[in-house]
Amino acid sequence: MATLLRSPKSGSDWGPNELLAYNIDIQFQDAATFFGVNPLPQPAVAAEVLTRLNADDMTNDSNYKFVRYMDLAMDPVPAEESAVDDFAVCLLTLLGYVPRTRMTRTRADIPLTICGEQCHAKTDVCVVDEDDILLLVQEDKRHKERKDPEPQLIAEAIAAFQANNTRRTRVLGQDAIDTKMMPGITLVGSSPTFYKIPVTKDLAQAVALGRFPATPTVVYAHLPAVPRPARRLSEGMKPLDSRRHIFSCYEAFRQFVNW
Repeated sequence: MATLLRSPKSGSDWGPNELLAYNIDIQFQDAATFFGVNPLPQPAVAAEVLTRLNADDMTNDSNYKFVRYMDLAMDPVPAEESAVDDFAVCLLTLLGYVPRTRMTRTRADIPLTICGEQCHAKTDVCVVDEDDILLLVQEDKRHKERKDPEPQLIAEAIAAFQANNTRRTRVLGQDAIDTKMMPGITLVGSSPTFYKIPVTKDLAQAVALGRFPATPTVVYAHLPAVPRPARRLSEGMKPLDSRRHIFSCYEAFRQFVNW
């Protein structure tokens, strides 16, 4: 793997080769292992979101908008941008990921130093506090382009780690952080996969210099165990039983969104 070609690439151009070239592996875990809690917490949302299927059944405007955004996200138009980003912003706000001091941003452009050159990693959605990036969301766009969202998400996590540490040292006058678990989510429609991406100074420097890291990086992932796995992508969060379980996963995942 140390002999694999490494070249300056923007985050949107990362693929499986970059994961091999920088000694990064993805391992899936069950819910108890990934979230560190068992059972999962109950969803902290209004009862009608968990018990009423359709947008027109909602009495609260925010809940109505959530279901409408979910329906739009699950109906992508080929070769066009979908409504997944809008859905993600609505969902994270509804679930309390964006309290007073935090903001959601779409299409944020993060500098990425790779192989000695300055490139960029553009997020679909991220949660920021001041200028620190706390959470990354990447849509699976394979309905319009043949790109795996996982390498893109990991590139964004490395770029965020670099950018956050640059702000700490050059703006705030603080010491750089040696390691940080960057949380991330990929979305196919409204169906999520959750990631814990451990980024270290050694990994960030290896990417910046275009070198093979001696120490492997293991990214942990969790795919929610919905009642009908074979219909996961077509159903997403629409069925109430899947909706409740996925909401519980989001509740448990919120513990990792900090800096």
